[in-house]
Amino acid sequence: MKPKVSIIMGSTSDLDVMENAAKLLNEFEIPFEINALSAHRTPEEVEIFAKGAKDRGIKVIIAGAGMAAHLPGVIAAITPLPVIGVPINASLSGFDAIMAILQMPPGIPVATVAVNGATNAAILAVQIMATGNETLMNKLLSYKEGLKQKIVKANQELSKIKYSFKTN
Repeated sequence: MKPKVSIIMGSTSDLDVMENAAKLLNEFEIPFEINALSAHRTPEEVEIFAKGAKDRGIKVIIAGAGMAAHLPGVIAAITPLPVIGVPINASLSGFDAIMAILQMPPGIPVATVAVNGATNAAILAVQIMATGNETLMNKLLSYKEGLKQKIVKANQELSKIKYSFKTN
């Protein structure tokens, strides 16, 4: 089994956030890898990874980083693959990471999700790959229908709650 998605984080202290991406990719039965690489502490390894990802069969890279958060942008500068940045709340409520990931120069896009939004990063990766894969698209549609049904069920439960002035 060869990975199709690469989950990269600046350090293993980000694992509690980034494992949410792993869980979703696992649910979709998409092979993935997880590695810690630092744009500041292991720049040579980041370059080797980013240059080789496409040839290894990687389709999408999910890169999480906090504080200075240069990892997603550095990877995006080197690889032709789509990079999804996950700002990690390591300081300043994650706003420093948001700005570092979001404010990329023209020609070096990084899709950016919410602070600690690794689940949404994985969903976006699935959506990107599903455009050319009908089986994966059907799994995605089923997943989205499941999200809808959770809300339908929630409203059914809310309708059972009674208050004197509640109108529904």
